[in-house]
Amino acid sequence: MPVVGFLHSASPGPFVPHVAAFRRGLSESGYVEGQNVTIEYRWAEGHFDRFPELVADLIRHRVSVIAAPGHTGAVLAAKAATATIPIIFSVPDNPVKFGLVASLARPGGNATGINYLVAELAAKRLGLLHELVPRAARVAVLINPANTATAEVTVRDLEAAARTIGLQIQIVNASTNGEIDAAFEKFARDRADALFVGPDPFFGSRRNQLVTLAARHAIPAAYSLRDYVDAGGLMSYGTSLLDAFRQVGVYTGRVLKGTKPADLPVQQSVKFEFIINLKTAKALGVEISPNLLSITDEVIE
Repeated sequence: MPVVGFLHSASPGPFVPHVAAFRRGLSESGYVEGQNVTIEYRWAEGHFDRFPELVADLIRHRVSVIAAPGHTGAVLAAKAATATIPIIFSVPDNPVKFGLVASLARPGGNATGINYLVAELAAKRLGLLHELVPRAARVAVLINPANTATAEVTVRDLEAAARTIGLQIQIVNASTNGEIDAAFEKFARDRADALFVGPDPFFGSRRNQLVTLAARHAIPAAYSLRDYVDAGGLMSYGTSLLDAFRQVGVYTGRVLKGTKPADLPVQQSVKFEFIINLKTAKALGVEISPNLLSITDEVIE
């Protein structure tokens, strides 16, 4: 049986549905784990410096494909380690900018995948948060500095958007559970009016912690993925991460069947979801205007 190496930046627990979506994509291409394909899972558990050793371990297991959904650093580590093993990624940043592919239409080399445009949507998400909480003048922004590529794009776009809207933003860094707790204490001390949580797989794996702290401190928060809103967060705007994982599975299956990554164009997300949790909005005393309701893709009761 062919062996697929699955490399992710976070811990497995919070990403069980996403792994299921990856397997579903594989099955759409005719591959079922345990029947005609084996999957070797490697989880960095938030320690991005482990990517090179995890990739090396997958190569020792003679994997046929490396699937690296969710983190640009994981894909860069895989690209640095092998120019022959196919790599299928999903990344929130422009893969051309980081040298992962030559172009979106003609990737070239041994890598291709999905660009789900999370980082590039930061300005739009800030605008929606401002519409949802128009009284907010000071917005705290939680960023993971360990995820350098996404952090830089997010901060750059947010600072430009905040100047246009007339908002004051405060960047606060966190890359551990303890630093997330400390960040919320700082938000409370500084009396931030709202919170913008930057797009990051580590934050995604700690979504229950983030949502709980936001509720405890009664701070309206905007997130990049609906996973947060399903967990009780106020609002999200972004692409479907589950669908990105599924698409990585589909591409992985196509490569196993013999298609070269160079012949598979990088797919870009074209559908974006704006989700609001009505129960959380009521608890925070946030009134949703008819205009916002009219453009909301889903309201979770």
